[in-house]
Amino acid sequence: MNEQDIVARVRALIPDAVIDIAGEDCSFELYVISDSFTGQNTLQRQKPILALFKDDIRSGALHALSVKAKTPTEQAGQGGLVQLSL
Repeated sequence: MNEQDIVARVRALIPDAVIDIAGEDCSFELYVISDSFTGQNTLQRQKPILALFKDDIRSGALHALSVKAKTPTEQAGQGGLVQLSL
């Protein structure tokens, strides 16, 4: 399994998603940012994405897939510096 295949499947499921992927061979970390996740908990976000790859995981073509699924607002609120007024 390669990165392009993974991104193509997720893009077919969530066309508006911003997708980033890291990893190699058969272990990947997948970051998916989409407004479609609004109002969903972590499991509700990850389950349909992981379902796209269940046969690949079962067969061993994909060994590990970690999914981080966030809304754009959640992603924008993470990290970075905070300026404090004293």
